[in-house]
Formats: sequence, structure tokens, C-alpha cells
Amino acid sequence: MMTRSSTLVVGAGIFGVTAAIELRRRGHRVQLLDPGPLPHPLAASTDISKAVRMDYGSDDDYTKLVLESFPIWRQWNQDYGATLYHEPGVMFAIHEPLESRPFEYESYRRALAHGFNPVRLNPGEFRRRFPAWNADYYVDGYYNPVGGYVQSGKVVSALVARAQKLGVELYEGQTFDRFIENGSRVGGVIAKDGSRFEADTVVVAAGSWTPHIMPWMAPYFRSNGMPVFWLKPADPDPFTPPRFVGFGADITVTGYYGFPLHPEQGVVKIANHGLGRQMHPESPERVVTQEETDKLREFLRYTFPALVDAPMIYTRVCLYCDTWDGHFWIAPDPAREGLVVATGGSGHGLKFAPMLGPIIADAVEGKVNAYSHKFRWRPEAQGVRNEEEARYKG
Repeated sequence: MMTRSSTLVVGAGIFGVTAAIELRRRGHRVQLLDPGPLPHPLAASTDISKAVRMDYGSDDDYTKLVLESFPIWRQWNQDYGATLYHEPGVMFAIHEPLESRPFEYESYRRALAHGFNPVRLNPGEFRRRFPAWNADYYVDGYYNPVGGYVQSGKVVSALVARAQKLGVELYEGQTFDRFIENGSRVGGVIAKDGSRFEADTVVVAAGSWTPHIMPWMAPYFRSNGMPVFWLKPADPDPFTPPRFVGFGADITVTGYYGFPLHPEQGVVKIANHGLGRQMHPESPERVVTQEETDKLREFLRYTFPALVDAPMIYTRVCLYCDTWDGHFWIAPDPAREGLVVATGGSGHGLKFAPMLGPIIADAVEGKVNAYSHKFRWRPEAQGVRNEEEARYKG
């Protein structure tokens, strides 16, 4: 493989490791830095499951991006010799007419427009197909048989191993301290232990750490903590596919979404995506609060009665690196030659893993693709985002 240039990637989460793989495939010498261990326990990528769905309301760009990702996810299951991607489908349930909810209704319409066959749900269908749901409350919605979830921590581990096999130089245990700068040019990174890593281009894929290690990016990003819960049902059968699938439950109102019984952990994971709590990713406040737990129990009471008293096996606060407009930020820094930022909306990044690497590599190489404009450097993207549009990116 002919070496074209050297690239240093800071962060080995889903953005960083996919970028490293694609850049190496294109002939770059690639160094990948991460504090470790991998998957990093505080990274958004690190969990037992992340959603993979084409349902993005009126935003057809993300729908198309997921459609491009689906066949690669299926191929990765074969390539890696493990079922990393599970496809039991996804559903969206609401307690008002579907037409009254723009996100769900537009998602449903776009699935039809792309030639898929989502199934419209009513109380009778909820009772017949998805008996864990409270069909007296949820009266409308749809089930999309295309989509599901990935075992996210396993995905990161598999990709890190693939990167090393391709010749990516992994430096686990190295924490970013500052850039090596020569005027307006960035030429590498100095780690906290004083180690120097020089490169022609530095890609910062640091997720929720981004606005903290690059303070000039703070106006554009928010490190938001979202509560995650694992519950152990007394009877696992109603929570196992096909009787239970990944879901959004009145998502634009409640923020709650979740997954079927995990094939290894034997738990139902439910999380909440909203504005969250702004905090540093290493903050001691990064714990689920009693208020968040109480709100979950109330949600379970009118949604999944069988889970109201289920033991809570584990909780965590997942930190997203949210942009104000809810879109990725994958672009060169116009004020710092040799620096590319690749993050933003990281709570919903993993579903696009098969496509992230090529998009980031294009940004490094100065190439334009179908998504360059959407993920461009956009200093105008500041202020309070439209929560109705941006809520369910997770």
C-alpha cells in the first residue's frame, strides 16, 4: 500500500475508528489515539445496543444514508463472523392519530415512498403483535420491518481489530493535551505524558470531549447527558422478537425509546433522548438521578405494565456531542490548516458506521460527496435548536 500522507485521528469511538480504517484503505499512514480502554467506557459508542433505522421524519438525507448503510451492516455480520447487526424491525407508537405527529407521520410516508412496507398499527394490532404494550393507551403508530439495532460495544471492538489488521497504528492509553501548532497550521498532537504525534492532518473525533479540548468549538456543541436503563423482565417472552422490537414511544413528546430483550445480557434497555443535562464527560455528576428513575417508572406504568416493578440491573448516563441543529459536523477547520473535526450528534452516529469513514476521509482529502453540504463547517449553527425536529436522533 503506497503511503500518500499521514493522518492522526484523536478518538477511537465510532467516528474515529471508521475514519482510521477508510483513510488507511486509501493509502494514508494512520495513527489512532485514545485514552482507552477500548471501547472507552465513557464514550457514546460504548453500550450493548444502538438503533439502526431509516425513520428520520422529513429528513431524507439521513434516511438515504441509513439505506446505504443497511447492506454493509449485513455484510459486516458475515465479514466479522458474528451477528453485530440484528434486524427485527422498529416501531413507533403514539396515543394520538399518526397524522397529528409530524415526525412519525413523515417517517411512515417516506418509508412508503422508498418502496418499503411499514405496517400501520391500531389497538388490535398492538394486542396481537406486540402484547407487552398497553394498547388502551397507544392507539396508533407503525411497524417498519426494515431496521433494528447493533451490539455497539462489540462493533467498536471489531472495527478496532480491523483497523490494526490493516496497519493503523493504535496508541491506546494516550490522552490528548494540546495541538502541535506552527502559526495557523496544526501539525500533530502532544499527549498528556508529553509524547508527540506528528502528522500532515489531525482528525478530532473526540465525541463529547470535543468542546472541552477545543474551546473555540464550545458555541457549536453541547455535551449532553441522557439516562439509560437496563431492566430485567420477570417473563422475557413478551419482550423478545418478534413480539417486541426496537421502539420510539411518543418519542417527540416523551423522548423514550428502547430495544428488545438483549440476546446476551437478557435485559430490556430503555433510554431517554431530550435536551439532557450539560456536563463534562468525566463529571462526577454523570450518574442517573432519582428524578430520572421516577420518570422512567411512570412511563413504564402506562406503557409496559409488566416492567413497572422489574429489577433495574444497570444505569448509565450516555453523553452525546450535540450540535445545535442536530446534524454531524465533518469538515476542515477554516482557521487551522491541517485540522478536521468529525463529530456532532454522536448519539445517533453509530447507525451510520458503514458510511462515516468515507465521509470523514473525503473531508480529509478535500473531496465533495452527497453529504458534504449538510455536515459542512457552519458557524451560523448556534443557539437553541428546534427540539421537535431534533429530539429523536438517538
